[in-house]
Amino acid sequence: MTTLIDALGHPVSGATATAIEHYEQAAHELRCLIGDPLATIDRALAYAPAMSVAHTLRAWLHLLGTEASALQTARDEAEAAARHAGTERERMHAQAAARVAQGRWRDAARLLEDLSAQHPRDLLALQAGHQLDFFTGDSRMLRDRIARVRPHWNDAMPGHHAVLGMHAFGLEEMGDYAQAERTGRRAIELQQRDTWAWHAVAHVHEMRNAPKEGIAWLEPNVEHWARDSFFAVHNWWHLALFKLEQDRHDEVLAMYDASIGGPGSGVVLDMIDQSALLWRLVLRGVDVGDRWQALAERWAPHADAGNYAFNDLHAMMAFASAGRADLAARLRETQRAAMADGGDNRAFTAEVGEPATRAVQAFVAGDFPTVVALLRPVRSYAHRFGGSHAQRDLIDLTLIEAALRGRDRSLAAALTAERAAMRPASPLAQRLVQRAEAA
Repeated sequence: MTTLIDALGHPVSGATATAIEHYEQAAHELRCLIGDPLATIDRALAYAPAMSVAHTLRAWLHLLGTEASALQTARDEAEAAARHAGTERERMHAQAAARVAQGRWRDAARLLEDLSAQHPRDLLALQAGHQLDFFTGDSRMLRDRIARVRPHWNDAMPGHHAVLGMHAFGLEEMGDYAQAERTGRRAIELQQRDTWAWHAVAHVHEMRNAPKEGIAWLEPNVEHWARDSFFAVHNWWHLALFKLEQDRHDEVLAMYDASIGGPGSGVVLDMIDQSALLWRLVLRGVDVGDRWQALAERWAPHADAGNYAFNDLHAMMAFASAGRADLAARLRETQRAAMADGGDNRAFTAEVGEPATRAVQAFVAGDFPTVVALLRPVRSYAHRFGGSHAQRDLIDLTLIEAALRGRDRSLAAALTAERAAMRPASPLAQRLVQRAEAA
């Protein structure tokens, strides 16, 4: 029987030519974060039910959203991928997906690291590994996983833009902003629909505290990064942060209503951005009206999930701010159960997620000394529960505001001076310094 190969030369077990075409399309959609890759990979499996790597891709589509309700499907797909695997590469793919479904995120990331060392042109392994590095807060591997394979790639190869886009994000998270911007812009030159690359360069502008440049990067190019993209909310969030930095609060609220929270997405990754934006507005003293109530209702089905601490923190922002003590209590019980479990989320929760979640409750209750006591120990290693530097900045902003409102004068002066040194052109940073001085 003839063994077919994919677009980058890998043997594909159980495939037909038509199934490979659909698989390549689904992989492209996943790389660019556009379209409906789940529907596309289902078409591949309709033509080739025993296509191992198609089952693996379908497993990752149910894992990378970090939603507990999708875990059983991911387990089933990983089992099917293992059952039909005909090569060691395919077996390693299936094992990695199965480990994430079991809550063993770091083990899976290392297995994919080995797979990429052996097969540096396996884009699915690179992308899944890159996302796991993000979810586990491993900034160095966000960069180095991709750097290791770049000598094996060139512009003539399908998907090279994605390699560049991922490397750009890793470079940014490691503070190499100039190279990150160059690399991300090159990715966009190769593929304008690469939403992850648009996002990588947006992060560069955020970390440089360059809102004008960030707006110029995203706003004129909405058609490229927002159209038919299931990652659009996150890039709208970045654009909102740039406008927030310019104190354009009314515009930010209008953006929330039009593109971020108002449409009512109940996708966890979207709700994280919704919570994070409303919380930043509240820290600035902006009245967000009844928006928390609707968001808390969307978070409600996830109060008992307990599979990823980063999600729990953002859910608690909505529950506490909306006055939903019932949902907050369920979430805290879920966290206690997670800390007694054996998966990686046990550490994510115990080290960062649980104290940060308690701090959110204390902040809403006006107990600012407790917020300070909870957040000061975790701020230096908050990366351990995932997210980006830009996302985790919320912890520092909350700590500063708690120190100011709690009249902890010396700490407030120290923290605001620290922020002004990092962001000397930031109007918010200067206002925070002035408030500390006035205290």
